[in-house]
Amino acid sequence: MTNGQIQLPNADGVLRAYTPRTEPLPLTTGAPFTSRTVYSAAHVVADPYADTTPDSPAAVDWDATLAFRRHLWSHGLGVAEAMDTAQRGMGLDWAGAAELIRRSSAEAKAVGGLIACGVGTDQLSVTEVGYPYSLDEVRAAYEEQLGLVEESGSRAILMASRALAAIAKGPEDYLEVYGHLLRQAAEPVVLHWLGPMFDPALEGYWGSTDLDAATSTFLEVIAAHPDKVDGIKVSLLDAQREIDLRRKLPDGVRCYTGDDFNYPELIAGDDQGFSHALLGIFDPLGPLAAEAVRVLDTGNTPGFRELLDPTVELSRHLFQAPTRFYKTGVVFLAWLAGHQEHFTMVGGLQSSRSLPHFARAYELADGLGLFPDPALAAARMKNLLSLYGVNQ
Repeated sequence: MTNGQIQLPNADGVLRAYTPRTEPLPLTTGAPFTSRTVYSAAHVVADPYADTTPDSPAAVDWDATLAFRRHLWSHGLGVAEAMDTAQRGMGLDWAGAAELIRRSSAEAKAVGGLIACGVGTDQLSVTEVGYPYSLDEVRAAYEEQLGLVEESGSRAILMASRALAAIAKGPEDYLEVYGHLLRQAAEPVVLHWLGPMFDPALEGYWGSTDLDAATSTFLEVIAAHPDKVDGIKVSLLDAQREIDLRRKLPDGVRCYTGDDFNYPELIAGDDQGFSHALLGIFDPLGPLAAEAVRVLDTGNTPGFRELLDPTVELSRHLFQAPTRFYKTGVVFLAWLAGHQEHFTMVGGLQSSRSLPHFARAYELADGLGLFPDPALAAARMKNLLSLYGVNQ
């Protein structure tokens, strides 16, 4: 084997030699964006020394978690806090999310960073009989979280609720709950439609498994309260449906793409409009995504696509089915990039992807020049491979 190469396993278990790049992509910090509002849904860093189990409350390394948010802000990106990328409902409970919101909101104020925080109903946990709650209890859970986010001074993102999906009898229940929340919200919020590929418990959200019918209900909620909706975040992995939806939005209501398969074309837009962004893939892509948006700010759409289009293969790899485990790849790349000193996740989720999956993620990210220190990334990849018995 040539010096400097790494033996990486293919999906079929056969090893092949890969030569890492020696220099990262030259990226710098820069001015705030002017043409798009862009949020990165940021992950949390687990405390690897805490004596926890997958069922116990998350132990978070707060210093490393906040340092990663400062990294994103330094490149001009906003932080979408306490979203599913932070493992809401998959290791991070409401108590941990509330502490995350408080700390990150305070940090955003200190550094002048853009932040929006997830509001859900994860105080209402599933039981042996499902979700034995009333609409009033769902609404009260939303209200508690909305109050905390508003007190923190951050914008609220009304996330989809597993409890509401389980107990709603039809579209009218969504109209009632969301209408109540929007009427009482102090500032305009972002509405988040997360598809079942990200969370199977959200199948049939907005009262129907028929996406056209669900879209009609979603638009009805917005049309009734356009002054209380800053925008919508759509995570359905269906580019044409997002385009059709954003063309039907009232004036002043933004569309934030959450489509981690088709984001370059959706952000670039067409002659009838474009999407802003709130994306989990912009956690590992942060500096590169920021560079691309600054190119777009100059009106250079082909230059924007030239930078961002090559990242789609990595994103589709990380978000492959089961899509909800994309978080494992996000944290894996953060470890390789030196943003944290370990590859440990809350809830033990680091075990949710295979070694060939990690190997391909490393190869794609390295090829894009995402690692500030390629030698460090290569050394950490070799360490992981050795744990699986792959000798270099």
